Amino acid sequence: MSGAELVLLVRDGTFAALTAGGGITGRGGTSPDGLFLRDARHLSRWELRVDGAEPAALVPATDGAAPAACVLMPQGSRDEPAGYTVFREQAVASGVLLERLRLVSNRPVAVTARLELTVDADFADQFELRADGRAYEKGDVPRTAEVLADGVEFTYERGAWRSRTTVTSVPAPDEVATTEDGARRLTWGLALPPHGTAELALRAEARAHDGAAPAQATTPSQAAAEQAADSAEFTASAPAMPQSLPEREALARACAQGLADLASLRVHAAGPDGESLRVPAAGIPWFLTLFGRDSLLTSLFALPYRPALAEHTLLALAATQGTAYDAFRGEQPGRIVHEVRHGELAHFRQVPYGRYYGSVDATPLFLVLLHAHRELAARLETHARAAVDWMLGDGGLTEHGWLVYTPDPNGLANQNWKDSEGAICFADGTQATGPIAVAEAQGYAYDALTRTAELAREVWYDPAYADRLTAVAAELRARFVRDFWLPEADFPALALDGDGRRVDALASDAGHLLWSGILDAEPGQRVGRRLLRDDFFSGWAIRTLAAGQSPYHPLSYHRGSCWPHDNAVIALGLARYGLHEETATLAKGLLGAAAQHGWRLPEVLAGYGRTESAKPVPYPHSCSPQAWAAATPLALLTALTGGH
Repeated sequence: MSGAELVLLVRDGTFAALTAGGGITGRGGTSPDGLFLRDARHLSRWELRVDGAEPAALVPATDGAAPAACVLMPQGSRDEPAGYTVFREQAVASGVLLERLRLVSNRPVAVTARLELTVDADFADQFELRADGRAYEKGDVPRTAEVLADGVEFTYERGAWRSRTTVTSVPAPDEVATTEDGARRLTWGLALPPHGTAELALRAEARAHDGAAPAQATTPSQAAAEQAADSAEFTASAPAMPQSLPEREALARACAQGLADLASLRVHAAGPDGESLRVPAAGIPWFLTLFGRDSLLTSLFALPYRPALAEHTLLALAATQGTAYDAFRGEQPGRIVHEVRHGELAHFRQVPYGRYYGSVDATPLFLVLLHAHRELAARLETHARAAVDWMLGDGGLTEHGWLVYTPDPNGLANQNWKDSEGAICFADGTQATGPIAVAEAQGYAYDALTRTAELAREVWYDPAYADRLTAVAAELRARFVRDFWLPEADFPALALDGDGRRVDALASDAGHLLWSGILDAEPGQRVGRRLLRDDFFSGWAIRTLAAGQSPYHPLSYHRGSCWPHDNAVIALGLARYGLHEETATLAKGLLGAAAQHGWRLPEVLAGYGRTESAKPVPYPHSCSPQAWAAATPLALLTALTGGH
């Protein structure tokens, strides 16, 4: 849930964030509510009043239930209790919010219930809703509302851009009126016989500018049943848990929740030949779309257990691979996309994220996953070679000797997974300036070149190409420690800046070097053990920056918080270097954090340790569910059973 007080419903790229009473208030900021489809909010108000007042939630809805259900009570007192009770059920299907209100009379005489539902659709782009202070000029864009026989239809048009939200009901409303603030108020008078019932069915149907037709489900129960069947197909086969496995029961519960979340986070995408795919979206509320790095790491974590995710992710990313130069969105031939957006601002190029390529690591990770999912290697040979060409060319390996990026004035200041401004910093907190070579990307590059060389020999039958890539990988590995190692800290630098200086903050990125295998055994083991010392390891997880350094802040996005997916990569690396005790310690901490969150690991935790709080402290702007956090327990299972 994004914000502990919101209830989340999600299916096929559609999600509704609701209050515990089933409402939508039009809030924005870090945890917006509403009905969202393809990066736009299609319902910004959904406020129920009963007999002129907001009903109290006797039983609030709970996150994760399908359908979401709550029990509402009109105003009353101990001596004059409410005349009836409202039982509310809600569910989403693709492009649709469905609701059923069942009113039950509590009196032996006939009662007429007056219901009012205030509805509105602001069609706000998700980038407008973020609390970052930015404003986007949209001109005088008409937004209209047409009263229908059974409801109201909101329409938004900007040139050729057109979106609609249609709200209908059975029975039809008695009246549709305009409120003072421009919303629409639908009203019903429902007759309740003595101790009898009445029902009201509502349907909010969103149609995005270039989206598919909404689902045809008609009731919350039907939508929930269809979703349950779809999810059951994905989650049916539970990963095997050896009897001797430490934390076996906790890991099983975390894996089950993770698979359920991954099932709900799948969105539709197209492959190179137009084939229909379902790929893991990054997360909710801001990232319910294909993300290169996120979808790749999620698929890698899940690969031994759900290989179809990797297949679909590889095909979707091959279909969106860069083919030309576009500085506004960072596109370069062969580069793997960072994110794909479908909203209005992306359509009109007011933000670069329609297809944004500002990622230094998605391209090598694409090659790492392709090698791990060998069945596609022959089909995607052209795409793989283009990715290698990007790494050697525009990616910087030939010119700079490293994979590098420079801050993007249109997009992201940093283009590794720690992509917030200021994340790649020296020990004094100063942000590095580019071209920046972050440590973990060099490990990914080494791994990608090594794996692709193997594909060239065994699948493409091109030994000359294989020898070339092997030589580049070996040379990269040979000089990595020379250039990145901090002798006094006995630890790798976070990055090299544009002048070749070691960016000397001690950061969790070093653990990714174990996963990629770029370090020799002895220094790799020293790094792994160092990451489990108290300044790095909070007791729940490894911090992004070691505590005690000037830039460390336990509530910073990337300078002291703890990210489960980051720890999953580190756990796989620890296992690779034979650090089994450290792997078990890290897994125990993460599973302890999962237990405190209903077995759903959030995107990120605050960096406070167990000595400061008996429970993990939430990071205030964390997204949940988040795909790579959901897949983290699967990576832990792999690490604990000897894989990497």
